Amino acid sequence: MNEETRRCAWACRSEEERDYHDLEWGVPLHDDLKLFEFLVLEGAQAGLSWTTILKKRGQYRLAFDGFVPEIVAGYTEVKIGELMANPGIVRNRLKIQAAVANARAFLAVQEQFGSFDAYMWRFVDGKTIQNAWPDYRHAPAQTAQSQALSQDLRRRGFKFVGPTICYAHMQAVGMVNDHGTDCFRWKALGGGRAD
Repeated sequence: MNEETRRCAWACRSEEERDYHDLEWGVPLHDDLKLFEFLVLEGAQAGLSWTTILKKRGQYRLAFDGFVPEIVAGYTEVKIGELMANPGIVRNRLKIQAAVANARAFLAVQEQFGSFDAYMWRFVDGKTIQNAWPDYRHAPAQTAQSQALSQDLRRRGFKFVGPTICYAHMQAVGMVNDHGTDCFRWKALGGGRAD
């Protein structure tokens, strides 16, 4: 592997992980629909491997109506029962119910702040935190920002949004750049650049 294609080690285990790492992880995301998708997926991942969720991502998109929060917010117990019977997703009632509750809370945040994007990015002053870990494994599991985000989300009625899940979400949507400095994506996403 040459210098230009050196990746974080976790991205070399499967094709799904490599593609996710190379194209999505750490890319600043400002699309509310995608932010909601990652919120649901990060909650579903709790206690499981991210590879499991990546492999089920397509099924999640189908099962959760493209992650349109207005639709998910309207899910009834009948729909939750259907989701519990769907082998394409993680069939955990608490996680499915959390996705529905989170959709409702998400809509309330959009109403208050104009967008979920505007709300989320306040926790990093609107710009990506550029970390410089020699290896992605040096990144913390949570930070003061993820703790503050977690606390505020919970206050607003969100579920499965502990500080570790929030930090994973922040990494995924580019609020922090936690690619290792030896990874080709670190520089591509602004690592090493002086502000």
